[in-house]
This record gives sequence, C-alpha cells and structure tokens, in this order.
Amino acid sequence: MNAHPTNTAAKSNRDDLRRVTANVSIGQYLIQRLQDYGIGHMFGIPGDYVLSLYSELEKSPIEMIGCTREDCAGFAADAYARLNGMGAVCVTYCVGGLSVCNSIAGAYAEKSPVVVVTGSPGLKERASGALLHHMVRDFRTQYEVFEKFTIAGSELSDPLTAFSEIDRVLDACDRFKRPVYLELPRDMVHVVPPIAHGYRGSVFENDPQATVEAIAETRQRIESATNPVILAGVELHRFGLQDELLRLAETANIPIATTMLGKSVISERHPLFIGLYEGALGDQAVTQFVENSDLTLMLGAFLSDINLGIFSANLDPTRCVYATSEALRISHHHYHNVGLKEFLRGLCESGLSRSQQTVPDTLVRTKSQQTVVEAASDDGLRTSWMMGRLNRLIDADTIVIADVGDSLFAATELTIHERGEFLSPAYYTSMGFSVPAALGAATARPDHRVVALVGDGAFQMTGQELSTLIRYGHNPIVIVLDNHGYGTERFLHAGEWEYNEIQPWDYGKLLSVYGGGQSHLVATETEFQTALESAWKTPDQPHLIHAKLIEGDGSVTLKKLAARMGESVG
Repeated sequence: MNAHPTNTAAKSNRDDLRRVTANVSIGQYLIQRLQDYGIGHMFGIPGDYVLSLYSELEKSPIEMIGCTREDCAGFAADAYARLNGMGAVCVTYCVGGLSVCNSIAGAYAEKSPVVVVTGSPGLKERASGALLHHMVRDFRTQYEVFEKFTIAGSELSDPLTAFSEIDRVLDACDRFKRPVYLELPRDMVHVVPPIAHGYRGSVFENDPQATVEAIAETRQRIESATNPVILAGVELHRFGLQDELLRLAETANIPIATTMLGKSVISERHPLFIGLYEGALGDQAVTQFVENSDLTLMLGAFLSDINLGIFSANLDPTRCVYATSEALRISHHHYHNVGLKEFLRGLCESGLSRSQQTVPDTLVRTKSQQTVVEAASDDGLRTSWMMGRLNRLIDADTIVIADVGDSLFAATELTIHERGEFLSPAYYTSMGFSVPAALGAATARPDHRVVALVGDGAFQMTGQELSTLIRYGHNPIVIVLDNHGYGTERFLHAGEWEYNEIQPWDYGKLLSVYGGGQSHLVATETEFQTALESAWKTPDQPHLIHAKLIEGDGSVTLKKLAARMGESVG
C-alpha cells in the first residue's frame, strides 16, 4: 500500500487553493486550513483556554481524539504525521503546552510535521494585570519555549494578520517537515477579521543553474563508479520521494541500504534493498559493501550518532554525495538552494547509464535468512528469537512501532514489506513513544494491523494510552518486553545498579481496567508463539502480550552499541 494515500489529494487542494474568505472567524479559518493539508484528526486534552476552539473542532469534519496525557497526544500526532503527511495536537495554555514539549522536540529532531495549536488567556483579561491561572512568568513564556523546537510560530492576536499568519506557519510546516506553533487567545476564536483574505501559497525558490550543475556532476560520478550504493534516509519518506528513490535505483541499477531512522523508506523486499547500514553495529556484510563502495549517494539521511553506529561509520566524504532538504554536498563541493525533490527528479531524467554490478550473494543470503528462526521450545524468551517469529507474520498490512531500547535494536532485524510502515524515534530516542504512537498510526491507517514493541520501563511511562486505543475501537498488538527495568542502561553501565529496577506490574490485568482486549502472559518460546498466533488470528480485539525475558537478554545490536557508548558513560 502507498504510505501516503491522502497526501496527493491534500497537496492538490492547497496548491490550487485561491480561496477568498468573508464572514469566516479565525478559529474556522484555522480548521479549514488544517483540512487543506489532509488533517482529519487532532489529538489533545481540553482546557478552559481552548474550549471555544474545541467546540468549533467538534462541529467540524476534524475528529478530536482525547488522550490521557498531553505528551501522549504529541507522540500520537507525530506518528499520525509520519503516515498521513501532517498531524496536529491541540492543548490548553502552559499546563498543556509545556507538557507536550518533549514530544514536539522529538518531532522537530526527526522532521515530523506536527502543528501545535494551543489556547491562551484572552487579550481583554490580560489587560487587568491579574495573575491568571496557568501563566508562568509572563504571557510570552510558552511562545518563547516553543520557538526553540518549532520551525515557525505565531500568536494569532491581530485580526488583520491572523489569516496570513496561519498560512505562513502551515506552509512552513509543509515545506520543512518540522513542527510549528499557533497560539490562539480564547477571545479571538470567534473574531471575524474585517478584511477579505486570499491564500496564494508559498514557493520554494530553487536555483535552476546550481541544480543543473549538481546533477551533471553527480551523473558523472555515478557513471564513473564501478560499485555505487544508495544510503537512503528518513527525509525521502517525509517529503514523499520514495518513487524518485526507486526510479533512480532501478534506472542505474544501484543497490539501496537505509539508515536505522530511514528503515522502511522503501519495501525491504525490493531486490535492490541490501539491509540497514549501522556502521560497526550492524550486519558486517552490509557495512563492508557500503564502506567499500566507490560512491555513496547519501539521500535524505541524518548524520546522527545512532544512524552512524555511534560514529563507527567509515564513509569517505570524497566518495560521497550528501543530499538533504537543507544541504547538497558532492565530495567537498557545496551547492546552495538546490531542492531535494528537484535534484532527485533531475537526476532520474538525466539519462543515466545502467551499472553492471550485482547484489552480492552474502547480502542475498542475509535477507533470506531473516525469515529463518529456530523452532519453539520451552526455553526462556530472547528478544531476537521473538523478532524472528514476528517476522513470519508481518505483511503489507502491518505497521510495526518500536520504542527505544532493545525494542528498537532487535526490531531492526524485521523485514518490513511496505515502505513507511516502521516507526520509531531512532534519533531523538525518547522512551514512551510506541503506545501513543500506535494510537496515531491506527487513526491514520485504520485498515492496518499495528504492532507496538515496548519495554516495561517505557510502558510504565505512557502505556495508559492503550486505554484510548480501546476507547476508539482500535485493535493493536502490544508486546511488552519485560526485563524488570531499564535493560539498555544495564548494558551501557556495567554493575548491579538499583536505579535500573522498576516496580513489577501484572501488565495483562490492565486490560480489565481499560475495559477491553485479551492479555497473554508468556515466559517461554512455546507460550509466546501460541500467544502471537492467537492474537494474529483475532484482529477484532486488542491484545497485550506480557513477555518475560530471560535474565540479561539483549540483541547483538544492543550489545555492540552498549560497548561503544559505554566508553562515554564512565
């Protein structure tokens, strides 16, 4: 399935839009513009400063999804944005806005286009000089905080500029694929500006001459190379450039590896896909192939520590083309104002010659072995073995969401069938992402089965959002990997440290509290296999599989990562 089924129509709507508004309030205009970008759902928690806007939202086609906590609403909006093309969260002033900060910081770090809409005290009530509830220091505090991790923002306090400010901010969200901030004082929601407003859209000024020169140099390098490789990153997903990626790879016969954050940017069953590149942490056949290449096309990839195997990547910049939405560098040649889309499309249309290289047998075997797993026994549970079992069941209608820790590192062993259907905060690495993200994913893709992999520590942070999933009729499979605490930290810093322990929960009993679903307590391979198959065969209800891991379990990737990071922990 296409990872962005609604984006094409939404983009067409806003590109063709020449609406002239009259008798439309600020709140109504904001809601309409959100719909223009394909947003059909918003996540949040109401509060008195935003109740007027909530009432307008409830009367609109946008469905408000009420969450248990503001940070969970932010994670849900983030996941929704990754699948839908843009997401939105709506919260009250300060107590709501400041609670959602961590989620939005993660969305900024990983380029997820989330619109933060918040209420605030009315302009008239501010004039009295009274200390109003929720206020911290002064009325600009929340705005100034969000300036640090949004790409654009505005306080909609002037009726003469409110509509144009909404346009500007939402355009920035779409253009840069990063979060934006809109603050609406509660006495401005129903204000109708005394002027007509026509939206004209925004235009990115691509430098055509620089683009032509960059394409020509890149083409020359590709055709001179004997074993080029593409290292694909998450921006190709964020900007909807997967088709361009495949066209380039298939035209020139160039194998594709992805970064951890870019996992599933294309189907991992494609014949040109060779695996995840994680430097010294990953599959050594993939690492050697990428690092021995005489040309690496790094497309839309973040140069982060996790993506580069804690900086164990050995990539010679003189043999790299590094292209993102913000920079283009060919070896040591820098090109400015060259759009990623324009660069990729131009490269596809440049008449590239076809490379004669083939994917090595070692990498073909690596991919085929990902579906091979030992038979179930009464042995204790290991995370990697569980991933092998899960790998047998996931298909094109499955979305896998991995939380931070070994939920993520072990999940890199999964083969994702369709592009864009593996979600994780693999750069920002904030614990507690997966269960609320499952809400966002299930809302964006109600026809898919969502599988959330979460450690017990992360579940205790935000697992209550499973209640919201049940409330709205979604049926995920949540697999809690129980190692009685923070397992990753145990590998990072050797020793029996009490701070890594958490209170043991009987996780399955939570479903009776939440009011629905089936729970499974498993401690052996046979029990896990039975529970997983039972959950897969009954997609009409949610399932929580409480998997008690053997003591000291950890994936190979986690152990390698801990060995490198542990040197810095001290």
